[in-house]
Amino acid sequence: MHHRNLGSQGLRVSALGLGTMGMTLAYGSSNEEESIATIRRAHELGIDFFDTAELYGVGTGSNEILLGKAVKDVRDEVVLATKFGYDMTAQQIGAGFNSRPENIRKVAENSMRYLQTDYIDLFYQHVSDPEVPVEEVAGVVGELIAEGKVKYFGLSNVGPQYIRRAHAVTPVTALQFEYSIFEREVEEKTLPVLRELGIGLVPYSPLGRGFLTGVVKPAAEYPADDMRSWDERWQVENYTYNLRATEQLKTLAAAKGITTAQLALAWLLAQGDDVVPIPGTRNAARLEENTGAVDVELTDADLEHITTILPQGSAGSRYPAAMLAAMSTD
Repeated sequence: MHHRNLGSQGLRVSALGLGTMGMTLAYGSSNEEESIATIRRAHELGIDFFDTAELYGVGTGSNEILLGKAVKDVRDEVVLATKFGYDMTAQQIGAGFNSRPENIRKVAENSMRYLQTDYIDLFYQHVSDPEVPVEEVAGVVGELIAEGKVKYFGLSNVGPQYIRRAHAVTPVTALQFEYSIFEREVEEKTLPVLRELGIGLVPYSPLGRGFLTGVVKPAAEYPADDMRSWDERWQVENYTYNLRATEQLKTLAAAKGITTAQLALAWLLAQGDDVVPIPGTRNAARLEENTGAVDVELTDADLEHITTILPQGSAGSRYPAAMLAAMSTD
């Protein structure tokens, strides 16, 4: 496994991380034993960067508890990232925000307990809170860093000006944002700012929530508790367009002797040494396939071909309009 510097604050991680959200949230029912086995297999393969969040436990801490259980015997060998910022008392989980200082501290303490650790490596603000200035958020995380409870500060789902304001108070190590061949929003305005400030980029959903694995079916064929049942990219005309593009990517991948997922991850890795994708999977075989991407070399012609297939990303928005509006912060 290759390693990369994530930002300029001293954090070094495996070139691919593992996102654990789908082990407890958004992709239908899962199996704890299988999930723990997958996390441990990731460590065996050299992956040392694991991503979770308060939100993924839906108010119970279940995702962090699962991750903590899986890595408790190798805690000093891994980097654990988790997130705060949602109001877990809201009637609809994910519909409210809470980045008040007292809640940030409460989440930090809960996360450390769930993860069975006395420090958090990377603590992200999961989403902006319109009621709390980012300077206040950055200040509290800076205090947690000074206290030794957090090592590095991260942001998620925010734009350039928000990043600059936070970074001026407490240096930001990484931004987590959806980025893939399908989703290119971060490229134009945000990525240049990250590189100016020495902030790493952690793409989540780097495989288009599974679409770029090549194993896909229309929205109506997914259960109601699977987000792909309502994701716009799986709907009718969008699905047809995206499937056609994925088939072209599959042909290119086959010509190189790799899978579509490996092609998609290699494309992200080729965007810069400051980019560390965190594909999520509950399956050890799929995990092993993903790790093969670190050894794939794409030529300039390959990269140009991919851009021709999907010049502006996928058809369909990554989130419903109301959710995107709540997230939008310049």
